Amino acid sequence: MIKTAWRLAALKNGFQDAIAYRIEFLFEILGAAFVPAAIQWVLWYALFRIGGAERVAGMTYGDMVQYTLTSLLFTQIRGGDNDFELAEMVRSGQLSNYLLRPVGVVEFVYIRGVAPKLMLAGICLLLGSGVGLFFGLSPLRMAAGMLLALVGNVIHYQVGAALATTAFLWEESYAVLMVKNLIVSLLSGELIPLNLFPASLQWIWKSTPFYLYVFGPTQVALGRWSCATFAGHLAIACAWMLFGWMLIRVTWGMGIKRYSSIGG
Repeated sequence: MIKTAWRLAALKNGFQDAIAYRIEFLFEILGAAFVPAAIQWVLWYALFRIGGAERVAGMTYGDMVQYTLTSLLFTQIRGGDNDFELAEMVRSGQLSNYLLRPVGVVEFVYIRGVAPKLMLAGICLLLGSGVGLFFGLSPLRMAAGMLLALVGNVIHYQVGAALATTAFLWEESYAVLMVKNLIVSLLSGELIPLNLFPASLQWIWKSTPFYLYVFGPTQVALGRWSCATFAGHLAIACAWMLFGWMLIRVTWGMGIKRYSSIGG
């Protein structure tokens, strides 16, 4: 009887923990998605409905709202905290436990943490394809946009992993990663469509891979990029991914030579 009661209590606690985790995960997604969308909607409403503007950078009020809602699908895919995890492993000395494993630590951390993003990608793809049919959006274009977003997720991690090597030199490397995230939020198209940048400043976002995270996938999904344009940017994304791989090899090769495992 005691063992049965103990098992029932353990099952109950496990069930409650699972429910709590799923609720926390759901609220995290909703907060990350709808709070920025609400802020953007207020901005577009002020510009077009209150300010009386008809077009901004060639986009109407409907275009802006459509961009905001579609970009939500891809905003959930970009990013992640794996680079912060790498920096913490270096800072705390836990990296030593991973150096003995027959796999690269950078690749291991990404593969271990990418599952939630893949699940979100599947959910967003199904949701976007289903809802998009009512607005004349192609499921194939939605899938192409999601592919670009997933490649962008890899590039985002590569950039973060390279920057995480500052932990070999500076204990508080989180500041570098936080600044990177702020820059990415602006130059990825998460906050505003990147074609709102003045023509003289558009070279800024075009010279980084960040637009491949949200802006590019959204343009593909909405049919604003042709198939040829999509193929060109996908090739650019692959080139950035190759560059990121080489950058990681260099930065981590240099960092490991300075690693002393203090605190491990």
